[in-house]
Amino acid sequence: MLENSQALRDPVRVKRSLFAVGICILGGLAAPTHAQSITPVTTLSPQAQVGQQLFFDTNLSASKQMSCATCHDPNNHYAQPTTNTNPVQFGGPSLTAPGFRAVPTLTYKQYTPPYSDSATNPDGVSTNSPGGGFTWDGRADTQAQQVAIPLLSSFEMANTSQAAVVAVVQNASYAALFQAAYGTDVFSNTQTAFTDVGLALQAYQQEDPSFNAFTSKYDYWSTVALSNGKPVNLTAAETRGYTVFNYTGNCFACHYNGPITGGGGALFTDFTYENPGTPRNSKIPANATKILLPTYYDLGLCTAVNPDPINAYLIPHVLPGSASLCGSFKTPTLRNTATRNVFFHNGVFTSLAQVIDFYNTRDTNPGKWYPTVNGVVQKYNDLPTAMKIYVDTTDVPFGLSPGATPFMTAQNEADLLCFLETLTDGYVAGVTPQDPNCVN
Repeated sequence: MLENSQALRDPVRVKRSLFAVGICILGGLAAPTHAQSITPVTTLSPQAQVGQQLFFDTNLSASKQMSCATCHDPNNHYAQPTTNTNPVQFGGPSLTAPGFRAVPTLTYKQYTPPYSDSATNPDGVSTNSPGGGFTWDGRADTQAQQVAIPLLSSFEMANTSQAAVVAVVQNASYAALFQAAYGTDVFSNTQTAFTDVGLALQAYQQEDPSFNAFTSKYDYWSTVALSNGKPVNLTAAETRGYTVFNYTGNCFACHYNGPITGGGGALFTDFTYENPGTPRNSKIPANATKILLPTYYDLGLCTAVNPDPINAYLIPHVLPGSASLCGSFKTPTLRNTATRNVFFHNGVFTSLAQVIDFYNTRDTNPGKWYPTVNGVVQKYNDLPTAMKIYVDTTDVPFGLSPGATPFMTAQNEADLLCFLETLTDGYVAGVTPQDPNCVN
């Protein structure tokens, strides 16, 4: 039974206050060096080679038209294609079944720990708080386990069973490669073979450098070793934006870019969960209002089961220990967000500029983001009334009253956007176009 415990909210607040002063402890504006990412992987293991084949195989879907790459486009950093503006995707046997959540990126996941109500914060300083896990609500402990969800979901790849997936692999052109990686008798046990499908996809995501590239302008600026000793400079606007990121906007508090306890760093996430009161997205079919009232709410960490009633048993979601976590979703990495056009778990925003402005003015101008009914702004309208008390109203840039001056100015917002554009992988000095709005 979920309890309305304040104890699990307070550590989050402590964490935020520690971050506010922790920037100085971690070196101010000097970004960390992520040495583990400098040496590229040139050869994939047999397991990862199989995973690569699986990733692009449309036969692994009931429609025979959808692969992992369909939603996680390698040309857009393994997020949904730039030409796709749907907040949720359509899958199923005929590609007509709508999903419930926006597509997350698959990049920079390798250091994500399993979910815990009291996860160790990666900065090694802040108080433990809910964090970790894969998918928007952390229901899968590993990348390998996460694979089962889209493969078996009736509104995604829609395979009817593990055996159906294994049968496709057994008859694929890469079946021999699969056997070489996992044993000649791998197909004799359906459950083992299905598990190995997940492990192969996990190996591919962890070994192929494109999933963890660290090749953004920010990386070349912060780690000279990556740029062959040739310094890359941020523009004046990008530099100001980095200051906004760390201080004025308090983005650093959740999108942590310091070294990670246990290895790695500069991931621009701390794996924790946040409830920013995201506006409801009426474009999601499940959100359609019936009999004047909403009938479906996505409660994030408090989602009791998968939305799919047929295959929910495959990856049961362990409820958190406190109802105060209802409506919280995992903090995504900010890397490569500038190339996306769908944001938050429900895809309600279509530009990064909107996201920044929402954080900055949600409290000072709520009517800009939420509908008004009979003269009353319906704040936090994507949560049941009883759960609106769990929305974060304390962490900067939240906490101000309507009509107050936001923490960030319009110039701050523009500069922050410029900095976030430096987090896009694939930067080549002198070749990658410079945003003309991000120079002076």
